[in-house]
Amino acid sequence: MDEKLDRLLTETFRLFKIYGIRSVSMDDIAREVGISKKTIYQYVANKTELVEMTLKHMHSKESTICFTGDIASMNAIDILLQVSRNVSKQMKDMNPVNIFELQKYYPAIYREFVIMKRDHVFEQVKRNFAQGIDEGIYRNDLDIELVARLYIQKLVDVHDPEFLSSTNFGFEKVFQVMFDNHIRGIANAEGLAYYEKQIKLLNNII
Repeated sequence: MDEKLDRLLTETFRLFKIYGIRSVSMDDIAREVGISKKTIYQYVANKTELVEMTLKHMHSKESTICFTGDIASMNAIDILLQVSRNVSKQMKDMNPVNIFELQKYYPAIYREFVIMKRDHVFEQVKRNFAQGIDEGIYRNDLDIELVARLYIQKLVDVHDPEFLSSTNFGFEKVFQVMFDNHIRGIANAEGLAYYEKQIKLLNNII
C-alpha cells in the first residue's frame, strides 16, 4: 500500500477512536496528517468512502497482529490466550460512540464490516477447535460448527453499544469474562488444568 495512504488511514482511525466518526471532519484529518484536503480526495471521493477504507485497512492490520511468535509450537489454548490478549489491547480504548454512529449513519458499511470480521474470526475459531480436539485438550464431542457460531454471536453482542452502556464494566472486562467462560466450556479436564496453570503464570507476571 502507498505509504501516504497507509498513514492517512491509520491516523483517521486514531481520530475516529478518540473523537467519534461524525465529529471528525476532513479538515481535521488533513490537519492531523499534515496533508491537504486535495490530497485526501486523490484517494477517496468523500468521507463515507474514507470511513469504509479506514475500517477495511484496520481490520487487515488487526488480523495480522493477532498472532505473534511461533504459532506452530503453540497448542490451541495458548493460541486463544494470545489472541485474547491482543484483542483486549486493541479494544481497550474502544469508543462505543463509533459503533453507534456506524450503525446510524453508515449502516451498509457497518454491516459489511461486521460480516468481514465475523467470517474471519469464524474460520479461525473452527481451526482452533479442530486443533484443540486433535491435541486432546478440548472436548471431543464439540459441535465445531455450532459452537463456533455461538461464540461469534457472543462477540457481536458484546460490541453492541446498548449492551455496553447497560453494564458497569468496560469492554475489556466483558471480553475477558466471556473468553474465560468460552474456554471452560470447550476444554476437557486436561485442557482446563493447563488453562488454569497458564492463567496463574500470566497473573504472576502481571
